[in-house]
Amino acid sequence: MPRRYAEILWFRRLGAISVLALCLVSCQGPRNDQGPAAGVVGAWVVRIAEAPFPLHMFVFHSDGTVEQSNPDAGDPNTSDSNLMGAWVMAGDEYRGRMVEITADRSTRKFFSRGEISFALKVSGNSFDGTASAAFFDTGGRQIGASKQVRMEGERVQP
Repeated sequence: MPRRYAEILWFRRLGAISVLALCLVSCQGPRNDQGPAAGVVGAWVVRIAEAPFPLHMFVFHSDGTVEQSNPDAGDPNTSDSNLMGAWVMAGDEYRGRMVEITADRSTRKFFSRGEISFALKVSGNSFDGTASAAFFDTGGRQIGASKQVRMEGERVQP
């Protein structure tokens, strides 16, 4: 193999490895310190006294997504254990919306779509906020009135 051709192959391989390394570095998300500087990102135990089950787990991800979970047995009529959604920082507070799909426990068919909008302020390893919950039937019509609740969160720390 001519020397010039070998050099070209070597530089192409070096270029491919460099591109791969840059891609891997850019895939690394922001560091989550799990402390006051982390803002809302992290895992939280959240108390919502007016909910069918008062304790929830929230996980706020650095990419602007949020997940919520609580025991399925919290509501004896419907399965309402998980919600997923998105959040943004708006001034000095965090705002977002989560959606859940519930099923009737007896028929195992669609019961409702719940939408929970929230606003909260983080102070170190705790937060305080409010949420508004609305539920919709299969046709998209709201079932009952929206419900306003208070939320209090405590960061889960290692």
